[in-house]
Amino acid sequence: MGESLEEIAREVIACRRCPRLVAYREAVARRKRRQFRDWEYWGRPVPGFGDPQARVLVVGLAPAAHGANRTGRMFTGDGSGDFLIAALYRAGFANQPASTHREDGLVLWDVYLTAVVRCAPPDNQPSPEEQARCRPYLVRELRALPRLQVVVTLGQIATEGFIRALRELGYEGPRPAFRHGAVHPLGPGWPVLVTSYHPSRQNTQTGRLTPEMFDAVWETVRRLLKD
Repeated sequence: MGESLEEIAREVIACRRCPRLVAYREAVARRKRRQFRDWEYWGRPVPGFGDPQARVLVVGLAPAAHGANRTGRMFTGDGSGDFLIAALYRAGFANQPASTHREDGLVLWDVYLTAVVRCAPPDNQPSPEEQARCRPYLVRELRALPRLQVVVTLGQIATEGFIRALRELGYEGPRPAFRHGAVHPLGPGWPVLVTSYHPSRQNTQTGRLTPEMFDAVWETVRRLLKD
């Protein structure tokens, strides 16, 4: 038997591999944002979240400083999470359209959420070295998801990080070019990769990523899944 997602999550939460990220995430948790001054910030690395029997893996960039770094759950408490969870709800992968805190009752079906970096980085820019230190957690999660069929990467950094993780598992195929809504069959024995713009406020508020565009991604995912 391989290790469980719960075992990986415990190690993620205790991780202090990146001094710059440790200092930043803890400083944000102390200072807080005025609108969240009554919150006890999580201020630690954020583990993956979702269905351990998921056929779909969603890979983001990193926790938001006042989102998952505050709430302690991936894609929870910020605009990106609002946009993603609402889309998953519309596609039938979530029991509710909102993700606000760890005890809000959210349940994901057939989907697991993770990221290439587990600590909130300054300016949302983890260094290549920080990404490399965090990559073993993603590699281990890929091993611990036995039914995985489709991976959705949100943004170019997430796409590149996922492919690097896959190479550590033996993938020798070409590096897929990032394009929103593209479908990349990676070959026998590997999941199908679907690439999407990240649902950041920068993308959603400018219209670069609309709800209709994002819904089309999840319709594609549904078509790709095999019973």
